[in-house]
Amino acid sequence: MPYALDLLRTLRRVPGLEVHLVMTQGAKRVLAEEAEEGLQVVETLAHKVHRSSDLGAPIASGSFRTMGMVVVPCSATTLAKVAHGLADNLLTRAAYVTLKERRPLVLVPREAPLPLPSLEAMLKAAQAGATILPAAPGFYHKPRTIDDLLAFVTQRILDLFGLEYERAPRWGERVELELD
Repeated sequence: MPYALDLLRTLRRVPGLEVHLVMTQGAKRVLAEEAEEGLQVVETLAHKVHRSSDLGAPIASGSFRTMGMVVVPCSATTLAKVAHGLADNLLTRAAYVTLKERRPLVLVPREAPLPLPSLEAMLKAAQAGATILPAAPGFYHKPRTIDDLLAFVTQRILDLFGLEYERAPRWGERVELELD
């Protein structure tokens, strides 16, 4: 969940960007286990919050314009559903629509080790057009804190969407960046 929180905090700082949030029951459970922030605090990081049961939400339709979608963290269950086009909640429906409309879909799995069904689901999702970006930060930027590690993954996500916001140093850079 720290990856999701870092991304949400960063996206709030990108000018002109509207952030929509869907949290499944599983995500809410993980939030309770991994973060000090409660659900209400997390929801304030988004411009619009949707219930995962609301299949009539605007983001469930291809006519609703988006830059794309990020699922972070992406559970093995969600990965399998996306890979097979199962749209049984708003998160998986929005992911399906994102693929259908050929918009960027970034899935950030963090579970390890990876069993064969998860590897096959990653392959199938990638073949459908998703980008699989494991929550595996690099170390060439010499991270000193957990925030530095989170920033690395967030920067990779931002780059995949072409969003100009410097969250972490790039290869060869020795720049100190901070997020308020």
